[in-house]
Amino acid sequence: MRVIAGTARSVPLLSRDGLNTRPTADRVKQAIFNIIQFEIEGRQVLDLFGGSGQLAIEALSRGAAEAVIVDQSKDAISIIRQNLTKTKLQDRTEVVCSDYMEYLNHTKKRFDIVFLDPPYREKTLENALNRISEIDILKSDAIIVCEKSVEKVLPDSFAAFHRAGEYRYGTTGVTIYRAGALA
Repeated sequence: MRVIAGTARSVPLLSRDGLNTRPTADRVKQAIFNIIQFEIEGRQVLDLFGGSGQLAIEALSRGAAEAVIVDQSKDAISIIRQNLTKTKLQDRTEVVCSDYMEYLNHTKKRFDIVFLDPPYREKTLENALNRISEIDILKSDAIIVCEKSVEKVLPDSFAAFHRAGEYRYGTTGVTIYRAGALA
């Protein structure tokens, strides 16, 4: 696992060992960033299920202004901090050790890009999308990137967001939501 492009290009990243972590494969990460590549510069990013922090780190490396990385595991937080130090991106990142719902319930920040990559077998993704739709943390032109199992079906729209793309990479699915009306 490594940073694919930008200021931290080719820096290897650490990830947690064990069954609770499923790092995003490089080809899936590359595909995600190909889709949103022109919408990263200067943006505020939320990586709600941080793991290793690699999605936020990739965004920062490619020019995002700031990122918040949330994970409930202290072990994950330690790995995220190490990865930020290796990539020299810690000054533009807030790392929060918290349950995702707790973070959503208390944050006052607003974001342009939200990465949601929770454990596949749980209803966490749907719960996060529902809560995000109920609170005011997204800017008017925000993008939500959901990584999931291809078997998981997400709604066409929620609140003011519509599904702008659905992609498949082996057993991994990626759904992109964008703000605004359908074109």
